[in-house]
Amino acid sequence: MKKTHIAILIFIAIAIAVLVSYMGDLSTYDTVASAREKEGKFVHLIAKLDKTQPVEYDPVKNPNYMKFIAVDTLGHSTVVIYHNSKPTDFEKSERLVLKGSMQNGQFECKEMLMKCPSKYKDDVQANGENLSAK
Repeated sequence: MKKTHIAILIFIAIAIAVLVSYMGDLSTYDTVASAREKEGKFVHLIAKLDKTQPVEYDPVKNPNYMKFIAVDTLGHSTVVIYHNSKPTDFEKSERLVLKGSMQNGQFECKEMLMKCPSKYKDDVQANGENLSAK
């Protein structure tokens, strides 16, 4: 074999090893139960705000601290600590994608994405009713 062929094979082996090592770091969407099993590991948690429980947020005391209860689709709940300011229309969100990790039985959220109700939902329903009335 030529030296270039050996160098190419070594390069390919190193590239495969790097890709395999990154595969373990990819996060998936988890439930509260699976996030608890992976305590300390970064996960994406899909949940919704438990509107029966109060949201703790005092911008005067600490504008970068919010605590609330999140419930996943299976009905499991967890306390979420979010170290950032409260997002606008937080209580109106339909779903939350929480990025962070479980620490000591509560979810330490680093980043939050909100799925808000569609502003076009009422318009579509109204148009559907108008079309059916014609």
